Amino acid sequence: MIQTTFPDRAVMAELLAKMLWEIKAVHFNAAQPYKLSSGMASPVYIDCRKLLSFPRIRSTVMDFAASTLLRDAGFEQFDCIAGGETAGIPFAALLADRLSLPMIYVRKQPKGHGRNAQIEGNMPEGSRVLVIEDLTTAGGSMFKFIDAIRAAGGIVDHGIALFFYGIFGEERFADGKVRLHHIATWRNVLAVAKEQKLFDDKTLSEVEAFLDAPLAWSGRNGGVSELSL
Repeated sequence: MIQTTFPDRAVMAELLAKMLWEIKAVHFNAAQPYKLSSGMASPVYIDCRKLLSFPRIRSTVMDFAASTLLRDAGFEQFDCIAGGETAGIPFAALLADRLSLPMIYVRKQPKGHGRNAQIEGNMPEGSRVLVIEDLTTAGGSMFKFIDAIRAAGGIVDHGIALFFYGIFGEERFADGKVRLHHIATWRNVLAVAKEQKLFDDKTLSEVEAFLDAPLAWSGRNGGVSELSL
């Protein structure tokens, strides 16, 4: 199945934000902040895994992902799609089906027995691989998978996160020579919250304080105050 329609970027971002609210994938708790994989403390958390449980939504999101990649990367730029353990694996399978491409997945570390494989599936030397994750903050976890693929002889010039926190820019990706594609960010989610009055004023203020100065907010609330990008 190949996606050939190209919705407006702003429309895709707004609709994904609305979907996340609709399925209750947006969580807020400033009193007991969430700890992200980067070590940051955050008053907000997005559970993109919930997208998988809603067929109409997940199908639409995969249409958006395919549209974003075909428009911004090209039609013949990839030989396979890779998902990182664990959240990226089902999305890689869905996107690979959309784009009629092979799919592989990458473990966080070699499994420690049998072939001691870290990459599962068929990836010939020199394959151009797109890495997909459900979301990313600063790119740390995605680069664990990218580095493993490159070490195994794959070429990774592009990555896609369905949801990008959008609070650090894309320095890590620029340094690692990977172009990051995404559909929506926290700003899109916050815009929907304001429009539909989903957060009270105090909550909105706390979320905006985090988005405006995430590391400062994290440091004040028990998380790291600097990141190694």
